[in-house]
Amino acid sequence: MPIPSLRSTWLFNVRGDLLAGLVVALALIPEAIAFSIIAGVDPKVGLYASFSIAVIIAFTGGRPGMISAATGAMALVMVTLVKEHGLQYLLAATVLTGVLQVLAGLFKLGALMRFVSRSVITGFVNALAILIFLAQLPELTNVSWIVYAMTAAGLAIIYGLPYLTRAVPSPLVTILVLTAVSMVLGLDVRTVGDMGELPSTLPVFLLPDIPLNWHTLTIVLPYALTLAVVGLLESMMTASIVDELTDTPSDKNRECVGQGVANIATGFIGGMAGCAMIGQSVINVKSGGRGRLSTLAAGLFLLILIVFLGPWVSRIPMAALVAVMIMVSIGTFNWDSIRKLRQHPPSSSLVMIATVLVTVFTHDLAQGVFVGVLLSGLFFAHKVGRVLRVDRHSEEAGQLRVYTVVGQVFFASSEAFVAAFDFKEVVPRVRIAVGGAHFWDLTAVSALDKVVLKFRREGAVVEVTGLSEASATMVDRFGQHDKPGAVERLMH
Repeated sequence: MPIPSLRSTWLFNVRGDLLAGLVVALALIPEAIAFSIIAGVDPKVGLYASFSIAVIIAFTGGRPGMISAATGAMALVMVTLVKEHGLQYLLAATVLTGVLQVLAGLFKLGALMRFVSRSVITGFVNALAILIFLAQLPELTNVSWIVYAMTAAGLAIIYGLPYLTRAVPSPLVTILVLTAVSMVLGLDVRTVGDMGELPSTLPVFLLPDIPLNWHTLTIVLPYALTLAVVGLLESMMTASIVDELTDTPSDKNRECVGQGVANIATGFIGGMAGCAMIGQSVINVKSGGRGRLSTLAAGLFLLILIVFLGPWVSRIPMAALVAVMIMVSIGTFNWDSIRKLRQHPPSSSLVMIATVLVTVFTHDLAQGVFVGVLLSGLFFAHKVGRVLRVDRHSEEAGQLRVYTVVGQVFFASSEAFVAAFDFKEVVPRVRIAVGGAHFWDLTAVSALDKVVLKFRREGAVVEVTGLSEASATMVDRFGQHDKPGAVERLMH
């Protein structure tokens, strides 16, 4: 790697990246354990995955400063596979997920992000913020007042310390201070160690112990496809959010390949599939992490903490991490989107709200984004379909009726296009001037066929003029109202 590139992507923010990586590592531990429990596997499966994915994505990913690890969205997809077939099939699915994601990157499917509207991204962010907050409620339900006091103290440190100094990330100070208080006073509160046993050994290379045959593929492939789609979707959305937070671009196709490589490697060391994490990425950015070093540091610190400092890490009170995650939730939510609900077009607001509601109620980010993209497409088609005008006037003493078409003719506007013509008006000749129009699909060509044939049925001679090259190609290939080759003559 050239020295300028090394400095610009790795060493331009060493202190900030290392401190942010430590904060992220501490916050990753309980989440990785929780996601392992959701998937029905041993906590070390999620912890090893978080270490592996974070370290590898630091080198292979396309978005510096973004954190990838084991996630809840991916864990939910794994539940049935683990329950019915066991851990070894999950490891195989993780490897296959990575292969599919690498292929997605090589085929440049990351470019599909341009079809996701701003309203969908805002809805995704808001829904994730709500889910992050809701995930903390079990730690705040049926607990003693001490937990509430510690959480409130943690939030006070997080938001108050920056007014005094920004030398150290306030979330890190919160974790250290509350852990020290809990240990000194011997407080009876839930800790990280209560969530599950931390591994005491380094991960080792292993091959999934499954039969390599067609039956195995039929079991694993459906889950791998779902994991690949959910993982890439969440990673692409998170990359876009971090792009905006840091005001820097990222390579979405490289990110697809990077996520795939990370998952392939993770499956071979006993880890579950993962993807980018919006919550941890926001923690990283808010704590000063900007470069690839922050992601690498998060993975390495995580491994050091769980393997070599496990007894100390297990004594971190969950209240401290709850305070950090509440900060993430508040910072992630786009509050401006609420204030501007009335200012934005109703369709944009509806897309945002629908994305939030579907995501929150299904706990499935993929479903929420799918609904948002679908609604965006429908509203766009409806809006563009209305931008169609057909004017008419007479020439040659009423012997020629000229229809001038301006706008986009496609499936959503084809009916309006046909309805704009008066087929009962008896005239010898009709000219349809389409120089200001574009015919996009088969439905549009069929509508033009219908108009021409209806006029001919009424005895009029019809000519179509002004077809653009693209429209002419479409009409000449699929149109039925004239013989092949007639479209080129009409263009002249």
